[in-house]
Amino acid sequence: MSDARLAELSQAAGLSVDWVDADGREQSVAPEHQRQLLEALGYPAQTDEQIEASLGELQHRRDTLALGPLITLDQDETLDLTRYFPPGTPFVIELEQGERLEGRLDDSARLPVIGTTGYHRLRIANGEVTLAVAPPACPSVTQLAGRENAKIWGLSAQLYSLRRPHDGGLGDTQALESLVSSAARHGADAVAISPMHAMFSANLHTYSPYSPSSRLFFNVLHAAPASVLGDAAVQQAVRTCGLGDELARLESLDLIDWPGVASSRMRILRQLHADFSVSLHPLQADFETFRRDGGDALRQHCRFEALRGFMDLNQLPVDWRVWPEQYRDPASDAVEEFCEGHQHEIEFHAFAQWLIARCLDRAQGCAREAGMSVGLIADLAVGADASGSQAWARQTELLQAVSVGAPPDILNRSGQNWGVSAFSPQGLQQSGFRAYIEMLRANLAHAGGMRIDHVMSMRRLWVIPEGADSSAGAYLNYPSQDLLRLLCLEAERHRALIIGEDLGTVPDGLREELAQRNILGMRVLLFEQNDGRFHPAGHWPQDALATTTTHDLPSIRGWLASRDIHWRQAAGHRSDDYTRQDHELRAHETQALHQVLQEHGHATADQMDDSQQLDASIAFIGSTPAPLVLLPLEDAMASSEQPNLPGPGDEHPNWRRRWPEQAQDMLDAPAVSHRLQRLQWARNLVEGTRHE
Repeated sequence: MSDARLAELSQAAGLSVDWVDADGREQSVAPEHQRQLLEALGYPAQTDEQIEASLGELQHRRDTLALGPLITLDQDETLDLTRYFPPGTPFVIELEQGERLEGRLDDSARLPVIGTTGYHRLRIANGEVTLAVAPPACPSVTQLAGRENAKIWGLSAQLYSLRRPHDGGLGDTQALESLVSSAARHGADAVAISPMHAMFSANLHTYSPYSPSSRLFFNVLHAAPASVLGDAAVQQAVRTCGLGDELARLESLDLIDWPGVASSRMRILRQLHADFSVSLHPLQADFETFRRDGGDALRQHCRFEALRGFMDLNQLPVDWRVWPEQYRDPASDAVEEFCEGHQHEIEFHAFAQWLIARCLDRAQGCAREAGMSVGLIADLAVGADASGSQAWARQTELLQAVSVGAPPDILNRSGQNWGVSAFSPQGLQQSGFRAYIEMLRANLAHAGGMRIDHVMSMRRLWVIPEGADSSAGAYLNYPSQDLLRLLCLEAERHRALIIGEDLGTVPDGLREELAQRNILGMRVLLFEQNDGRFHPAGHWPQDALATTTTHDLPSIRGWLASRDIHWRQAAGHRSDDYTRQDHELRAHETQALHQVLQEHGHATADQMDDSQQLDASIAFIGSTPAPLVLLPLEDAMASSEQPNLPGPGDEHPNWRRRWPEQAQDMLDAPAVSHRLQRLQWARNLVEGTRHE
């Protein structure tokens, strides 16, 4: 069997056989892993005959490739159509804004330059295609803030962790409004929140915000229905359900009881829907407009939720991939027949999505009214659960037989398998990038910015055959120019700041490409070190945000106290020998951090306690040239714990911690307020210095 022909097939299918790891070492994908992945992608490769047949299929597909249905191009760029049409072919372009352009392809079979961004219609040779003309870049911090060289700051918060009176044990949008208002009073221009993607309403035990059912819709458990329907309606629903004592119990807990919260909130939402349905509610027209505007995507999500709930209730498989075959196709007659008999249930799920959408609108409106130049920054997870709503409704546009992860890198030396599915490059192109565009629009609809988790997915993703270890994976390449152009176009239309989480193994040139398009990278204090020294503040890049830590890393106080090292050992992630080495390295790192803080005048004493080190660290990142600083609430509040400890097991209470303080008050404590004042002072100084 020819390994050379196998590698040729892998490359033709979009896989990178050779790559460079996080330590700069050249790596190659083993032939057996190439075969596994090719099979999972739909290209048989077990024999020479199969390899040749698969290569022939890919070559035929390239030779017969038709134009469209969507082509991306940059504003003021010519489009070469030599492959499809001869010079002089007549065309008509209908601009999105209503203008009509007629002409013929030039002597090189190119369209004339289009200077207007948008989704335009090209009619040519009895065919029709969408031209997505993108601006050169996304809106910048300077543009959004409305002043030259703006240096702004904000907070990052785990939404579920926020607390307010009578919240029933889980953070919601009403608590978020309180935090946003308080943050704005302290000078913040943004609040970045944990992912709000839709989960599985029939599964009360799945709550990681990075393993959603769909990235097109929202987690209805975080809605604050009283914000839309009024307190009286919610109180009546609670009384009807008899949940007063249970809600009080859930609210009293230090850690979130996700099954208990999910059960009680879904009961309340169902009662609210029942009450809403039997009355001529003044918001009925708004609800109907929401359903109509939601179109096919909303309809399919609600149908999926109803079907999955039915399967669960009747003790049938809940994974749609093993449902009775007639229900696996969203367009089947069986699905239509099921929906006809379950209209009320389908309407309920639309009602719940309407509530959370209107609640998020209120939270972003609160940010804008408070004077924030950005407001909410949504978090876009890298993938969705293959058994979820998005994968069922968009089967040709998502990969079904591989999961997404990462090779060994700075974040995890063992590699990672995140257990989520990703877009199919071929499926996206064939569908005109429908699923990608609707995902961008959904996540920008109620926010002033968006953080893209693992932004390297714009160029490539580490894909792993189903059931295999991360080491069996390889990089699958994506049409990065198309994805970036569409991102810039949607960011312009929503006037949104875009952030790309670029931590880990980053392909050459990607950071520079993102910077050219005003997509901010991320720089984390704990990682900004080399050869035993932390990078001086002035050496941090101007095209990335600065932060002290992330949700997967220890807080500054936790890092100083080695809480993460203790947790990893307790969870069985590290042996005793490795733990000793970790402690030795941490001792050197803490000394190096203290040294750089002293050099920059943020630490004046030879000996500082952890609180003083934390305060100095916050001032330090504030003094970097980053256009945006995001301070995690864990560091604003001087917590020693982190939201999530990546890795197997459930020893650490991932995604379950709640703040004891109320959201409306937590930033006003003297120590917290002092930290924020110090950060504001550092930002003002950098911006003022740059003006001079």
